[in-house]
Amino acid sequence: MKKLFAVLGMITCMIGLTACGSSEETTSTPYSEEQIIAYGEQTVASMQQIVSQNAEEQYADDEVVYGGLTNYKNAMEDIGDYQGTNSGSVVYKDEEIIINIDVLGSKHNAVVEIMLNDELAYTSIATNVTYTTGEKMQKAALNTLLGMGTVFVVLILISLIISAFGLVPKLQESFKKKPAEVKEEKVDNVVAQIVEKEELSDDLELVAVISAAIAAYEGSGSTDGFVVRSIRKANKSKWQNA
Repeated sequence: MKKLFAVLGMITCMIGLTACGSSEETTSTPYSEEQIIAYGEQTVASMQQIVSQNAEEQYADDEVVYGGLTNYKNAMEDIGDYQGTNSGSVVYKDEEIIINIDVLGSKHNAVVEIMLNDELAYTSIATNVTYTTGEKMQKAALNTLLGMGTVFVVLILISLIISAFGLVPKLQESFKKKPAEVKEEKVDNVVAQIVEKEELSDDLELVAVISAAIAAYEGSGSTDGFVVRSIRKANKSKWQNA
């Protein structure tokens, strides 16, 4: 397959010799527009043959040619079946020639742009699919929706993150309250124990006083003969009724 582009090189030399002998040449280059277009059409035909045989990897060493073949192969999904070329146009620039070859396809047409230097060596090859106005508008709308959707999603995420900042102080307070509550419980337990001890000491004193009073009433000098087991407050209303 590499011989295809070698053949094109030979054709280029022949075109150059023919153009040099032409007395009707009016452009600033030694090549006529028809010859340049024919060269471009042969290039497209060679690219089509290479891509159809999946042989583009053979040109991996040539960055320009390999890139052009890869781009052309990707465009074939939108072009569809290759149906030949329909002439083209040539643009002459300083030390550069741009060939635009119209490619016909079953789905879409395309334009293969081939850029050559003054020695007809490839400097760039690109394939541009020709879409209808409706298709262009549809793609533009989809791109717009995708872009706006991405922006809104990012804004929503940012708003959620900002709103989550308000929960941080609450979480910090909840973690701070736990040690304080533990301390309060310990203090409450200590206070309860002190109160119980005070109540118990008050009961013991009351028991001693009551025991002494009973012993004096019975004329006994000690309290060994009886034991005070419990002390209850009497209902005042009962004593008043009595």
